[in-house]
Amino acid sequence: MWRIGIDVGGTFTDLFAVNEATGETRTAKVLTTKRRLVEGVMAALAKPGIPPGEIGEIVHGSTTATNALIERAFPPSAMITSEGFRDTIEIGRQRRSHLYDPYQVKEKPLIPRRLRFTLNERISAQGEVVRPLDENATRALAERILGLGVETIAICFINAYADARHERRVREIIKEMAPKMRVAISSETRPQFRELGRFVTTVVRAVLLPVMANYLQELEKSLAAWGFKGSLLIIKSNGGVMGPAAAMERPEELIESGPAGGVAYASALSRTLSEHSKIIHTDMGGTSFDVSIVEDGEGLITNSYELQWEMPIITPMLDIRSIGAGGGSLAWIDEGGSLRVGPRSAGSEPGPACYGRGGQEATVTDANLMLGRLEPTLGGKFNLDIDAATRAVTKVGEKVGLDPIAAAEGIVAICTENMAQAIRLALADRGRDPRDFALASFGGAGAMHVCWIAHSLGIPSVIVPANAGVASARGATLMDLRYDLERFFYAPVAQTNPEDLERAFKEIEEEGKALLARERAKLASIRTRRTAQMRYVGQSYEVLTPIAESIGKSLDEVAASFHKAHLREYGVASEEFEPAFVSLGVTIIGTVERSSANGKAASVKKSTDGKQALKGDRKVIFDGKKVQTNLYDASKLKPGDSVSGPAIVEHEHSCTVLSPGSKASVDGAMNLIIKV
Repeated sequence: MWRIGIDVGGTFTDLFAVNEATGETRTAKVLTTKRRLVEGVMAALAKPGIPPGEIGEIVHGSTTATNALIERAFPPSAMITSEGFRDTIEIGRQRRSHLYDPYQVKEKPLIPRRLRFTLNERISAQGEVVRPLDENATRALAERILGLGVETIAICFINAYADARHERRVREIIKEMAPKMRVAISSETRPQFRELGRFVTTVVRAVLLPVMANYLQELEKSLAAWGFKGSLLIIKSNGGVMGPAAAMERPEELIESGPAGGVAYASALSRTLSEHSKIIHTDMGGTSFDVSIVEDGEGLITNSYELQWEMPIITPMLDIRSIGAGGGSLAWIDEGGSLRVGPRSAGSEPGPACYGRGGQEATVTDANLMLGRLEPTLGGKFNLDIDAATRAVTKVGEKVGLDPIAAAEGIVAICTENMAQAIRLALADRGRDPRDFALASFGGAGAMHVCWIAHSLGIPSVIVPANAGVASARGATLMDLRYDLERFFYAPVAQTNPEDLERAFKEIEEEGKALLARERAKLASIRTRRTAQMRYVGQSYEVLTPIAESIGKSLDEVAASFHKAHLREYGVASEEFEPAFVSLGVTIIGTVERSSANGKAASVKKSTDGKQALKGDRKVIFDGKKVQTNLYDASKLKPGDSVSGPAIVEHEHSCTVLSPGSKASVDGAMNLIIKV
């Protein structure tokens, strides 16, 4: 049976398929159909010619949820909250995005004020009822809201993390009056005590419920009509997958669904490449550039993701930073007369000027084509119009007094430095040194720029995997079922009964096992991982702390684990201050059964020059000079081959440009390891 990964990006929809019995792989890349994303998915599935009856599993990642939130493309939703908290999601934390910009404007809240309502109820932070819920007032409010034509309702009471009875009762009343109404309550979404993150995350769930239900139901219907009878799994932001039923119930966990597949691939590389256990994962497609950190086979997780300024989403997700830098990023001139690149993109419609689909503005792809770094037919898949690219780039260059070649090099250099800066910020935020990492380049456009990015950052080694052009789709085939569950548990460590702590963890684990039991995938094993959000008493923010599977009768090991985690995150720790729990977390992973036929690496017997892969040469521009540059067919390279820059290695769905002075070698898994 075949296992297929699909990644829907802003410009391209990628597919990677592996035969679990033989290890055979197939790939496909088609233009994303923005208005009907499912059509692009089905087009990608049809391209490799695999009969639907031979596919056992499809793992799907997309940016559907993210795009719906950013574009506010969802049906109207209402919000019910405690009296006095109607404007919490709009006020935020009263911080400024740009400290000295007096003209900045906040993004509009996901639910407008006219659809936000309050009830005069109150439960204390200790879980005691201060003001009982008035059920008559609740029914009157529900009747009013139901008359407004909303499709979902978010219920967010101020201290529901301590006791959820009022939220649950309001939901029951609404369901009695409108059984089909979709309702999200904050005590089930993320039971945490900071109200802004909990409220926003619940609102995100509410507004996405109909969006993802419609999309996934359409996808399931199309797959069934095609003849697919296997399992469909949806990629989550935390680096795992879940079934479509769970995805429709928990859509806030799909925000980084697309890029998460790439992190899974980078994590696999981190586990298999002994010299590179620390990897900076980057993915440059047609629209965006994603960055994340992988250490010891795991992508770093964050609980403080912000969709937009002052819109925190507090569900655990991979710490992926994204900027608008891709092959389709548009070049433009700012008010000061300077050349800029991105964040706007030509996308797939109309696409770069060289695509011949109506695009008139210069993009990074147009610049690379002019510089000779792209083969004009993309291996026979797509005829690129170099004259259209030249016209577009020339037009931009004229505005800043640059000749066409200088303008093209300027566009590529600016985009490259934008990406390098994004990596710097991601590493600095986590206190990491770029020189300790290897740089992994994924995406169709990434490997054309990666040597220059690495040089800018002082990173000595670059990894371009064999399937870099469809890396997120490739990573999707490596992912397991995963749920991250959390429960509020505030107590100083010294005052905590180990038995109470163990009991709380066991209850969360049982909840996770029940979620896994709903899925159709065949599991080889189930494993759990315990964590806690902890801080020193008096601190404002927490540190994610690993907790041993067996707590025992003493919590000394828990305290020691916290001190170690705090030291790693902030560079300081002190045993003089008392640590405290804020919440408990359990990650439960269901390992999907896979054949071992896939992923066997060949041994490297000797170093060769790769002449059998040499397919010709062409003039490529580096630093304003035309350099006769060797071209290599990646499919004909063998383990042990080495290639010296300047050179271009052409893969099926991507292209690696080796800078002058760099040297690449092919390892046993057909990864290009580049020394910059």
